[in-house]
This record gives sequence, C-alpha cells and structure tokens, in this order.
Amino acid sequence: MNHLFRLIVLTLGGLIANMGIAASLSSDAQERGINPTCLKYLEQIEVTNQLTGLTLTSIYNSNPSLNPSLHIRASKLKNAVSLFSTTLSPDGEFCYVSVTATTLSKVNSCKEITETRLIENPNLKVTYYADGDYTLINRENDNYSVILIDVSESSCFMTETQMQWPGK
Repeated sequence: MNHLFRLIVLTLGGLIANMGIAASLSSDAQERGINPTCLKYLEQIEVTNQLTGLTLTSIYNSNPSLNPSLHIRASKLKNAVSLFSTTLSPDGEFCYVSVTATTLSKVNSCKEITETRLIENPNLKVTYYADGDYTLINRENDNYSVILIDVSESSCFMTETQMQWPGK
C-alpha cells in the first residue's frame, strides 16, 4: 500500500511539473506535433493576448497533426483570475479556431466593462437578462460573444467566446 501511495504521488508530481515547464502554449504544441497551420494561429493568438501563467495542452496521441487540440492558459493576476482556452481543429490546409477567455475581475463592475466595450466598438449589441444580472454583448454576425455576470458592485465574471474560420 505504501508503494502504491508513493507511485501515485510521484506520478502526479511529474504531471504537474510537466504542465508548468512549457514556456508557451505554442512551444508546447510544437513539441507535441500539432498541425503547422494551427500552430501559426496559436502563435498569433498567444502574442495578441499576451498570455502568461500555467500551460496545459491536450492532444489526441495518434496523429496529433490531423486531430483537434485544446490549449489552456491559467493566470492569477493582481485583482483578477483569468482562464484562456483555444481549440484548434485542422482541416487540410485550414484550421478552425475557437477561443474562450474567462475572467473574474475584482475591480470592475459589469456595467463599467460594458460601457468600455461600447466605447471601443459602438456597433456591438447589448442585451440584458434577469433584471440586469446577466449581460450579453455580441457582434451582428454572432462569431463573438461576451457574457457578463454581476458578482458584486465592484466585481464581474466575464466569458468571451469567438469562433474563427481563417481562410474560408
């Protein structure tokens, strides 16, 4: 029983160590052999979003360059926590990209975030649900949505989702 406990602890410790070793999502993905087109998009996403934190990559072990992959970056910030994930799905010379970024902000209300988003892009559609507890912000083509949930007067839970079909 003692040997089994040690084996479990060593295995979990090794897995945790491997999760944090990768310098970036794209370097981890490259080492694991994902599709080259998808890798280019992942590199662009990583630079654009300035991602830092704990890296997790899930791939299909057999032929990773032909199958979808999931890439996650978890970050603890000064007044927020952020979880960023992207799924990359190769299709020949193309790669479909879905992105989800979730943030819990302890300094901004949902109202402040909504106002800022509308200043940045006045063409966004805003819809309120449940007496304003939930706010949905999206573009007319619905490939981008933000869901805001009031947590308190000065904190907001926010999830952004986007689907991209580069080259198609």
